[in-house]
Amino acid sequence: MASLLRRHTFSVLRAHHFQTAESLLLQSRRALHVEPGLREKALLAEDPALTRFKSYKKSSSRIRSIGDYLTIAVVAGCCYEIYVRAVTREEARKADHR
Repeated sequence: MASLLRRHTFSVLRAHHFQTAESLLLQSRRALHVEPGLREKALLAEDPALTRFKSYKKSSSRIRSIGDYLTIAVVAGCCYEIYVRAVTREEARKADHR
């Protein structure tokens, strides 16, 4: 009788634990949307005093592309300079060995 009671108690506890774990798993998956309060809405509202500091997409993308071209030009110049120095050094070595 004691073993039957022990098995029954264990199965009840296991089933309760499984249900609790399942409900926690479902809760973590569910993203409950909570409407922002008045303070959050005020913080997210557009501030007219900051409009002059706003970066415009077209001008910022143009500046970014100019920066990309300048970076490519500098890297190409550095590679060319390294190549020229290596070639002149090699020519100097060949001239010394003759």
